[in-house]
Amino acid sequence: MNEPLAERVRPKTLEEYISQHHLVGTAGSLTNQIKKGTIPSLILWGPPGTGKTTLAHIIANESERPFYTLSAINSGVKDIREVIDKAKQSGGLFTSKNPILFIDEIHRFSKSQQDSLLGAVEKGWVTLIGATTENPSFEVIPALLSRCQVYILNSFGKADLEALLKRAMEEDIMLKSKKIKLKETEALLRLSGGDGRKLLNIFELVVTSEETNEIVITDKLVMQKVQKNTVLYDKTGEQHYDIVSAFIKSIRGSDPNGAVYWLARMIEGGEDVKFIARRLLISASEDIGMANPTALVLANSTFQSVTTIGYPEARILLSQCAIYLATSPKSNTSYMAIKKAQEYVKDTGDLSVPLPLRNAPTKLMKDLGYGEDYKYAHDFENNFTELEFLPDEIKGTSFYVPGNNKREMALKEFLEKRWKGKY
Repeated sequence: MNEPLAERVRPKTLEEYISQHHLVGTAGSLTNQIKKGTIPSLILWGPPGTGKTTLAHIIANESERPFYTLSAINSGVKDIREVIDKAKQSGGLFTSKNPILFIDEIHRFSKSQQDSLLGAVEKGWVTLIGATTENPSFEVIPALLSRCQVYILNSFGKADLEALLKRAMEEDIMLKSKKIKLKETEALLRLSGGDGRKLLNIFELVVTSEETNEIVITDKLVMQKVQKNTVLYDKTGEQHYDIVSAFIKSIRGSDPNGAVYWLARMIEGGEDVKFIARRLLISASEDIGMANPTALVLANSTFQSVTTIGYPEARILLSQCAIYLATSPKSNTSYMAIKKAQEYVKDTGDLSVPLPLRNAPTKLMKDLGYGEDYKYAHDFENNFTELEFLPDEIKGTSFYVPGNNKREMALKEFLEKRWKGKY
């Protein structure tokens, strides 16, 4: 039997599909659309092995539509056009059920490849379902993204992964022929990193490597069989997230040695250069922020540069940026300010804009008091005069609290001189 276990037990119906209840559960956002067959073009975004491809097949089966698939790894513009032509013909003139075109790893498509999909999606010749492990906001062109709904798939939890193992043992012909006892599952679950496909393939490796038909699965046995897996950097599994976490925490902790080491681990593991550069951008604002705003400028320059030149030279730029961020003063005040402000917005709703701050382009608006009592800062000494810029219900609230670092202490002094007790 050449098919891997994950393929042999792939769910065929919505009822067999495990997890992603927020999408396909009883009250899931996709459930009714699938049942009715009114499927929009959509992007399925989530980690590897969370059922994106499976869900696309189920959607096609449940809605009884022709199904075409392309892989972004080995498909060009010519292949896309050929598939779209086939799909148009199979859709016919007298059916509202247009074919589904599934594109795996759509984030790997170039701009020209994505452009070639636009017409077919816009005119309804096909319903596009794209699968991606990367944030579509970065990797899918805006024109295509605006024509698609984005649905997020989550990593499998412990209960979901154990349910996958149980179903595999109950349904797979090869596994049913053996007496398997799941005594311990911690190692299996940890090595899977929330990836269902990886879990099943590791499980099959352990089972088939035992010559006896009576197998007791223990953590020790699992680690013996897949020992070499634990030392390799897997850019689609648990270590992917653990190592980038260690990388960012080293920068946050002002340790350039740690930052460069974990950077080297990612580079040697073949990590996407843009993935690393994006994390540096986030860190520059979240962890350094107002203590050194130049960090964000450098991180952005690094992102633009490494995207242009790629490996191997990009490693030098990434190293320089990581060391700069690690040795920079730190502040998370921007992060905390927007977090607090968002909490207020959620709690207080859409509070009215104070009349002095409203735009007054018409006479009626001026008559209603829009813009009245607004004080133009540049008309006053030091380009400043006191005015309340928050809604009445939350006036006087402080969201930004300057941090205890050289630059923000200067900002604090500036604000205190202007606002007296407010800051």
